Amino acid sequence: MFARFMPREGRFFENFDAVAVKVVEGSKELAALMGDINQLPSRMRRIEAVEKEADTLTHATLEMLHKTFITPIDREDIHALALRLDDIIDTAHGAAMTVYEYDIQKLTPEAKHLADLCVQASEKVREAVSLISNMEHAKRILDLCKQIGSIEDETDVVMRAAMARLFREEPEVRQVMKMRTVYERLEDMADRCYIVATILEGIVFENA
Repeated sequence: MFARFMPREGRFFENFDAVAVKVVEGSKELAALMGDINQLPSRMRRIEAVEKEADTLTHATLEMLHKTFITPIDREDIHALALRLDDIIDTAHGAAMTVYEYDIQKLTPEAKHLADLCVQASEKVREAVSLISNMEHAKRILDLCKQIGSIEDETDVVMRAAMARLFREEPEVRQVMKMRTVYERLEDMADRCYIVATILEGIVFENA
């Protein structure tokens, strides 16, 4: 009886799209920071703003989920996708905060390389999310998810090489520890993109 008066569907896909756009914005700001440490203050401010905007959208999605009776896809999938998309931008913010809090004065080419890979993965995430409302795009979504997995694999390779060079060539122990943490944050960001890809794959398999 009460179900007739409860909202149906909701603007879930629109919110997912909006958060995915924020993910790309944040990843690009982070990559720019990794390429030029002198841009730290302005890039940090922008990443923080993007993270807050993404948080607002994520909270709106979760609130909508609690108020919507009939959802376009499984409720658990909506919940997982909302949180895991937000995780990506949170991790980008964490990487930028590491540079700030550790007072890092010099970044490495490997940090920029890893950040650029995160941009690539984020852009694939954004495209896949933009297609998830229509299962006619199932094949393209799965292909994008596979590409995200390949990028995540590449970050692992770059990470190992970066750590090897860091321990071989960096004489300052504190710098080694600082950069190791930066690398780990960037690798984690790529991992978060892959987690979103696995959720998207599951949605496709359940609904296509």
